[in-house]
Amino acid sequence: MTDDSDAAGAAASGSDTADAETLADRVADGDLRLYELEDHADAETAATARRLVVERETGVDLSATGDYTFAAESADSNIENMIGGAQLPVGVAGPVAVRGEAADGDFYLPIATTEGALVASVNRGCSAISAAGGATVRVTKRGMTRAPVFRVADISEGAAVAEWVEDNEDRLADAAEETTSHGRLQSVTPYLVGDSVFLRFSYDTGDANGMNMATIATQAAAEVVEEETPASLVAVSGNLCTDKKPAAINAVEGRGHTVTADVTIPRETVEERFGTTPEAIEEANTRKNLIGSAKAGSLGFNAQAANVVAGVFIATGQDEAHVVEGSNCITTADAREDELYASVNLASLPVGTVGGGTDLATQSELLDVIGVGGGGDPVGSNADALAEVVAAGALAGELSLLSALASQHLSSAHEELGR
Repeated sequence: MTDDSDAAGAAASGSDTADAETLADRVADGDLRLYELEDHADAETAATARRLVVERETGVDLSATGDYTFAAESADSNIENMIGGAQLPVGVAGPVAVRGEAADGDFYLPIATTEGALVASVNRGCSAISAAGGATVRVTKRGMTRAPVFRVADISEGAAVAEWVEDNEDRLADAAEETTSHGRLQSVTPYLVGDSVFLRFSYDTGDANGMNMATIATQAAAEVVEEETPASLVAVSGNLCTDKKPAAINAVEGRGHTVTADVTIPRETVEERFGTTPEAIEEANTRKNLIGSAKAGSLGFNAQAANVVAGVFIATGQDEAHVVEGSNCITTADAREDELYASVNLASLPVGTVGGGTDLATQSELLDVIGVGGGGDPVGSNADALAEVVAAGALAGELSLLSALASQHLSSAHEELGR
């Protein structure tokens, strides 16, 4: 038996379908463009209509893509021309004991991935870290960067611009901070290359990743530079930031959060949990992560830090392209008499707990699983905590993979798990 509310829901659903089909017909007739559909319907109906258009033109059934759990309108700021949602398996590693300044306790680590054995590997590392009393973690630097490039007549004029910037950083801060209630300009560093002047702005962005915040603030500051100096702005991003590209400057100066985690594990725990010795792990790390990476000219001296960074980024609504910066990690391992000392240093880990994809339903839930959803008190503490937990997870992944390599168990582990 169907009650009135069920009937009303069914009618509404039928009406939405009809509306979506009509909109899809109008797109096919050239009367509407895909990006105009939200002007004629709610976000859910627009997504359905767009999906119908793609299904008709490609012959592909997109029913799985259309089976998503978040409200379409909640993704307005995250996506254009939406047709549905991409679904990935999410696993959980841990809990892992973290002894940080912002994160202090036992934390589950949600990882979204399609790589079999990854969560199991990280989970094994988490177990060993917790058995050893936890990972000590510290955020040592914060700063989202944006580096505009200006045109000048010559190096003499460029030097004068750089000098003006250094003398007037407070004016640039005033202009930048008028655009945001949360961002704070920390520094401006000039770089001269011929008739180009780059200014690398660094901001404290609180609990936000802050990339867009930094761009808007820097645009305002760059206008002051143009007004007061001979420099002409060419681009608000001159690639010295550096955003979503491998760059030594991020490995050295940092971008987002610079965070380090370490742990000391007793020999018996290493042998019990990893089936190998501290000496074997140290040798594998030296020859693989340090010498091998140096020979390859790598910017990352680690085994798989990007695996953990990418998995947690996708699960928690971070900008997944920032895994490029997140792979800037150096792993160390040192056998010390009856124990193993190991560490990871992630120089550029851009994370946030507000804004971007963090407000989507799944991602918001998983941030809450870690205990860092939304803005922190004090401001910035939740983003710091997230960075610390990610670093502990990266350390767990490094320890587990190095152990698997040192014990010659990597291939058998993948075979056992059917991967």
